[in-house]
Amino acid sequence: MKPTVTIIGAGISGLSAAIHLQRQGFAVKILEASDRAGGRIKTDVVKGFLLDRGFQVLLTSYPEAKELLDYDSLNLKRFLPGATVLYDGGTFEIADPFRRPSALLATAFAPVGSLKDKANTFFLKKKLVSKSIETLFAQKQQSSYDQLKAYGFSQKMIDRFFKPFFSGIFLEDDLQTPNRMFDFVMKMFSEGDAAVPALGMEEIPKQLVKQLPDGCIQYNTAATAIEGNTIITANGEKIISDTILIATEANRFIAKYKPEITLAHQSVTNVYFETLVAPSDKAVVILNASSNRQIVNNLTVMSNVSKQYAPDGKVLVSVSCNGILGLSEQELIDKIKSELTPWFGQELQDWELLKSYEIQYALPKLKELKDDVSLTDVKLADNLYCCGDHLMNGSINAAIKSGRLVATFIANENNKI
Repeated sequence: MKPTVTIIGAGISGLSAAIHLQRQGFAVKILEASDRAGGRIKTDVVKGFLLDRGFQVLLTSYPEAKELLDYDSLNLKRFLPGATVLYDGGTFEIADPFRRPSALLATAFAPVGSLKDKANTFFLKKKLVSKSIETLFAQKQQSSYDQLKAYGFSQKMIDRFFKPFFSGIFLEDDLQTPNRMFDFVMKMFSEGDAAVPALGMEEIPKQLVKQLPDGCIQYNTAATAIEGNTIITANGEKIISDTILIATEANRFIAKYKPEITLAHQSVTNVYFETLVAPSDKAVVILNASSNRQIVNNLTVMSNVSKQYAPDGKVLVSVSCNGILGLSEQELIDKIKSELTPWFGQELQDWELLKSYEIQYALPKLKELKDDVSLTDVKLADNLYCCGDHLMNGSINAAIKSGRLVATFIANENNKI
């Protein structure tokens, strides 16, 4: 009989590890501190609206997600390729004309950069599609900003498209995230779509939970210490396990057992409004490229992407602001409405706050990004392991992959016994 494995944390990496260990015959138990699985991917229901905790999307071309998830069952609703951009002179549309032909003329004449910039974007996407993910993560690191300059993009193109677009993905405003992530994300966008499950992002962990035996997750159980093969919980329970896997985010708990771990992270403030009139009729991200930008990075009419995100006749608007701003809820609302008034005018007065989220740990902030882990990365002691996107890069793909890889390492180590 194969050993028991107890996993601390029911986020995406922990669920992935559990599924792969279960498939290999291990008896798996997961301890989850909160009342449901998903980690950073959760969806709350407020007044009939579906509110993801932070603006999140699934890139359908993620190789690990394609292997582990059933996209049809998730009923994915896809964003239109491209974006609407707010700038000091008004708004414009930009998109890949080969994937969204209706935006050809708008993109050609968009005041976002030169024709050379637009052609360069197309050729860059083709170049990245032809490269392997392994190659992208093996390249010498520099900032994404320096990478864009090296690719020959003008400052105008960077300021009016790349910076607002990727700031919303990296959750930092200066494109200092290493170029490996920029190229990887560009490749993923070029090969697939950005999408959300019709009923919210939490449908992803819910689907993973369904692949596990009933009752294998013990909720509302916070692990506080590990002593040998024993996990001690906050309520004093002692759980003995042959193998223990820490699948939390990079926090003080895992740092006790992996002192070299990077605890740095990116934060985001996400604000949801309900209204009756949508500020856009398109299923796109609306980027703020204004030189007067203060706190708003982007906004999205989520009910344009999936009608089920809002009750009939209502509109759901998601507004993302990088960082924890230290503002009261009313100050936050006033600043968002004031900043967006040049484009949306009086209709903003009808926006009513549904809920705001200050998400302290939204993404790991890593000095070196990679797409693989070694046994040394994940093995902390005899029969003690870890996994998570903080070992690789901040993405759903990395979370799933780290879980799969650590499951393989655990299986291989046990086969040696």
